[in-house]
Amino acid sequence: MRSGLRWLSVCALLACSGHAAEHEAVTLTIDAAHSYAEFGVRVMWLIPIHGRFDRVHGTIVIDRFRGSARVEATIDVNEVHMRSRGDENWVKSSEFFDAQHYPEIYFASESFSLERLKKGGEVSGELTVRGIKRPVKFLIDASHCPEAVARDCAAEAAGTIKRSEFGMRSRRGALADKVDLEFSIHVLPPPATP
Repeated sequence: MRSGLRWLSVCALLACSGHAAEHEAVTLTIDAAHSYAEFGVRVMWLIPIHGRFDRVHGTIVIDRFRGSARVEATIDVNEVHMRSRGDENWVKSSEFFDAQHYPEIYFASESFSLERLKKGGEVSGELTVRGIKRPVKFLIDASHCPEAVARDCAAEAAGTIKRSEFGMRSRRGALADKVDLEFSIHVLPPPATP
């Protein structure tokens, strides 16, 4: 399963930040109502199980002077949707995400080049799941977004983690350790400047 973290196209980002002085960083807010994250894992290494988190919020900080960006994103574990309520309760249980004790998944990227938002490439950062922080890498897809459409054009990236590295070690005989992650991120328009 492709893991896509959709980040906004560099053209749209630069258009959004064009009102700021050249040396100022611009903070864009992730549109929680339209952004989402997905995961996929295989049972018996054959049957895929998919889930979708329908609430992702956070920020994308654009530093035009340095030509770089940073992302911080938080996923609400209790907003997971799967094919059945039983599956949802199962992945929210202590066996997996343990939503009662760890209701959020958090990702913070390292600073990366704005050029990667346009052409695609690797972004490194730290992912925190169940209170366990691990280094991860996501692959941003090349953007095909037209410059004029900022809000309606999502950005994508992809990555894979091992659930055992985040304390999810149950059912290893039946459930694969590899989990594919997918994000689709929209941003809110920046506030108007007088």
